[in-house]
Amino acid sequence: MRDIYLRLRGVGMTFEGQIGGQDGLKAWLTRLFIKEPATPQSYRVEALKDINLNIHQGEHVGLMGLNGAGKSTLLKVLAGIYPPTAGHVERRGHVCPMFEFATGFEMNQSGWDNIRIRGLLLGMSPAEIESKLHEIAEFTELGEFLSYPVRTYSSGMFIRLAFAVSTSINPEILLLDEVMGAGDIRFAEKAKKRMFEFMEQGKILVFSSHNADLLSTFCERTIWLDKGKVIADGPTTEVTAMYRSMASQ
Repeated sequence: MRDIYLRLRGVGMTFEGQIGGQDGLKAWLTRLFIKEPATPQSYRVEALKDINLNIHQGEHVGLMGLNGAGKSTLLKVLAGIYPPTAGHVERRGHVCPMFEFATGFEMNQSGWDNIRIRGLLLGMSPAEIESKLHEIAEFTELGEFLSYPVRTYSSGMFIRLAFAVSTSINPEILLLDEVMGAGDIRFAEKAKKRMFEFMEQGKILVFSSHNADLLSTFCERTIWLDKGKVIADGPTTEVTAMYRSMASQ
């Protein structure tokens, strides 16, 4: 198997834009009652700041931090969804992101149709999808619900379907965002088993979670983010202990 890796050098991610202006309901109400135009306000958010990381083949890396710390943004940069506004990213290996589960689903199509659609988006051929179709369906345990439009699905059902399809392609780099926190206990155990099977193949896992116990289960190394910066990067037991100590103050 070829060498796979993720490398970040001086990576920053800044979001800029304007709030307000002359469009929208708020602006219309302002003009109607106050007779003054709404003034647009600029915003600038540094979601990531000078991130330097090396993630090597076989590493299982956790991401932790408070809401807004930059975990999801970092996953999207690693996946190539967000091009960084500073620095550069190198990646080698087939990357499979698992977050924002509704993305890539056709809400009015059935679960069966969406297995095929999501499989195509992940790079599977039609023949490969058909060969794995019933295996994927069985893993979801959705039964007759696979014939229903996915707009009728709960968030847990979305995760079952997305997880089953995404892990069936056997990616080299798997990026997960809180996927183990949803669904029932039985499915969570099946998902854990599949993740361990993936990890035994010496591939890369990057897993974002607020649950320190889950991070300890899957990740030998954990990165603690705060306000877009890396606060600590080391063995999971040490980093989670530091994080818990901070949280208790």
